Amino acid sequence: MSEYDGKQFVGIDLHRFRSVIVRQTATGEQLDVVRIVNDPMRLAEEIGKAGVAPEVVVEATYGWYWAADVLAEHGAVVHLAHPLGIKGFAYRRVKNDVRDAADLADLLRMGRLPEAWVAPPAVRELRELVRHRAKLVSQRTGLKASVHAVLAKQGLRVPVTDLFGVRGRQLLAQAALDPPYRARVNSLCRLIEAFDFEIATTTRVIAARLAGDPGYATVQAIPGVGPVLAAVLVAEIGDVHRFATPRHLCSWAGLTPRHRESDVKVRRGRITKQGSTLLRWAVVEAAQRVPADAGWLVATREGIRQRRGRNIATVAVARRLLTLVFYGLRDGHIRALAQQRRVGVA
Repeated sequence: MSEYDGKQFVGIDLHRFRSVIVRQTATGEQLDVVRIVNDPMRLAEEIGKAGVAPEVVVEATYGWYWAADVLAEHGAVVHLAHPLGIKGFAYRRVKNDVRDAADLADLLRMGRLPEAWVAPPAVRELRELVRHRAKLVSQRTGLKASVHAVLAKQGLRVPVTDLFGVRGRQLLAQAALDPPYRARVNSLCRLIEAFDFEIATTTRVIAARLAGDPGYATVQAIPGVGPVLAAVLVAEIGDVHRFATPRHLCSWAGLTPRHRESDVKVRRGRITKQGSTLLRWAVVEAAQRVPADAGWLVATREGIRQRRGRNIATVAVARRLLTLVFYGLRDGHIRALAQQRRVGVA
């Protein structure tokens, strides 16, 4: 234990193999600087020197999960520094790991730390599954594109809507390809089948994990949102109560315009595209899938499309859908949808 008995603030510059730990007093006096090889036992040993319930900050960088769990397990109050909020570190004349860790501790001590949310282990596990499935689908899409590329090289066009459906696979197997191209297509098809299996398996695991989640069932009532997109929304948003309003959620998702203001000049540009890329993709995908019978959403999209264009209309509808998601996750029901149904019945 440290000889200093007051509240301690700890900054950790976490890297892949080694980390630097700086401990400070509440007045900014530096108590200790140590460089460790990343190991849970070694980190626990060092944080034990910081006394009872120290305030510890770690940057949201590569592989921060294990460090946050070890720190919390040993009584630390863990804070996660948002990387975009501390970009100024890169512009210092002297930049090293010790300075980075000390500056993190200073920002935390002075109450100026730009913080990210420390997702609990259950949310992180669900995100891991959802993101893994999304990655598998992306890689499978690349394999399918490669099959189309091989056919194009041979000047072949298979007359079928879905090349990878039952009929498409039959025609693909019968296609007249030169031996090297046939070998590549066969290899790609075997890989696609393997990815199909892994995607289906991961989908079942996600569905089982969310079977009792009320928010998962509620958001599927939103037009354009099915089980897969609902899983992405629930996993990426996590605890919706951390957002005060739907506007805060839309801003966090990167769906709000950039705002630059100085003196009398105000400039608003394209959406920021900060935050979860997967969440942003999910709501935009849902906006594009809104069925024709979702009257008010379709009317909104068409009205904006005529005035501002298709892309702006899609993003605007995506923001409205994310607003519905906010209320669905917060309240367990979506009153706006119920009101629209009553109007439709009337």
